[in-house]
Amino acid sequence: MKIAFAGLGVMGAPMAGHLVAAGHEVIGHNRSVAKAQIWAEKTGGTAAGTVAQAARGADLFILCVGNDDDVREVVGAALPELTSGAVIVDHTTTSARVAREMAALAQARGVAFLDAPVSGGQAGAEAGKLSIMIGGDAEALARVEPVLASYAKAIKHMGLAGSGQLTKMANQIAIAGVVQGLAEAVHFAQGAGLDTDAVYEAISQGAAQSWQMDNRWKTAAAGQFDFGFAVDWMRKDLGLVLDEARANGSHLAVTALVDQFYSEVQAMGGSRWDTSSLAARLQARKRR
Repeated sequence: MKIAFAGLGVMGAPMAGHLVAAGHEVIGHNRSVAKAQIWAEKTGGTAAGTVAQAARGADLFILCVGNDDDVREVVGAALPELTSGAVIVDHTTTSARVAREMAALAQARGVAFLDAPVSGGQAGAEAGKLSIMIGGDAEALARVEPVLASYAKAIKHMGLAGSGQLTKMANQIAIAGVVQGLAEAVHFAQGAGLDTDAVYEAISQGAAQSWQMDNRWKTAAAGQFDFGFAVDWMRKDLGLVLDEARANGSHLAVTALVDQFYSEVQAMGGSRWDTSSLAARLQARKRR
């Protein structure tokens, strides 16, 4: 399958690399052309200078970019170049509104659009073990699912266009609460004078266990945050969540509070810190 992939950042580059390794012809594009060329040299893919060049004649167009406006721009440039019956898969985390908008735009040109945000972070992308939640046409998904399996451990069709994005919002709501709880547990253990490694060993095998605990407890306790899913990205996602909640009448008090806590982390200079840096906020408050 001839595949175009736009957005070769920390997530997109390894995902596109898995496609090349699986034997697909992949043409990659990135806003920074130099980054696309580095990716091509590393993986054996081909770099394209523009979205249109990458998309020309592609059967499958995948994108993993920044926000709603980026998706509109990239899809708008790609659509005229795609083959009839092509499929667009958008791994960007966006609003459900833009997913429905792009699905309608694509359908008018005889192309399918799937909103397909992912969970698993950079580590999941590099290992090829992402979870993908998908909205859009089930038949189009069936055609491309074997391709997406190159970098996924789980692929779930959630319903009509926008459903993938709504599911990702539920994912981010759950993460926000868990990470705040984790930060408070670490903060409390340190305040109580406990050995945080021993605390982790004691509680991680019981009901408190989570991915966040297994992967972020020790680094949070050590004050290490220069990696992972950035606070700026999480705030973007939580902004989408809270907008959608206002529209559908959901009450998300904890999510709104954690979003405010992340704004404090940004003010501390932690915009690019991992989301577990909520622990740094608590330590800073204790020192005041």
